[in-house]
Amino acid sequence: MASTLQKIQGDESVLFRVTHSNLKTFSADIRFSLQTSVESVKDKLWRKCGTSVNSMCLELYDDTNSKIADLSDNSRPLGFYSPLDGYRIHVIDLDPSSVTSGGWLEDTSLVEKYSISDEAYEKRDGTYKKFKEKLASQKPSALGTKIPENYMEDLCASIKVGDRCEVEPGEKRGVIKFVGKAESLAPGFWVGVQYDEPLGKHDGLVKGTRYFECPPLHGAMVRPDKVKVGDFPERDLFEEDEI
Repeated sequence: MASTLQKIQGDESVLFRVTHSNLKTFSADIRFSLQTSVESVKDKLWRKCGTSVNSMCLELYDDTNSKIADLSDNSRPLGFYSPLDGYRIHVIDLDPSSVTSGGWLEDTSLVEKYSISDEAYEKRDGTYKKFKEKLASQKPSALGTKIPENYMEDLCASIKVGDRCEVEPGEKRGVIKFVGKAESLAPGFWVGVQYDEPLGKHDGLVKGTRYFECPPLHGAMVRPDKVKVGDFPERDLFEEDEI
């Protein structure tokens, strides 16, 4: 044994192909140091394939698929068997109740699927179905539902051109410049706003159609539900600098 160990120079390693007796589709290429003991090899393979060390039997085959040896002595290093790149280690699982037996690790059709009745599903809160129903009621466009031509028209009753307003998100303040349908945008009603500051995206010209005029980057077209009309004076840019 000592003379065999002396032949293993430094930390030489060999690339093995690993197969398994229960897992027919399992095949892995793993590199082991020739100084690694058979027991350490088993421990690493347990982490790869699930067969416990105590239930594992290892066989060594050469590149012609001829059996070289049984790796039965846990204390021996791999170098004792003089393996070469391309040799195969075959794992045999001796435990009839092993997690690898029965084929369920490879065939998902053997796994029992969780199921729930339609009645029980309807009683649950926070389901994906209820989320979709809520989303559809709030924003018809979110699920591909056609937006009606009078979408949000009722919210425009209290919004008039010239009104001061505040737009969410961001509490951006400005003045109403347009209220109505916008043919170049989606169906329904829109509100054109001229912001007090350059927080917009255009000057009132949207997709080739001019809805109002304002300085560049001060204009925005938003839905009525984002607009709050009221006494919103222009902000003093220096008011927050005073303590």
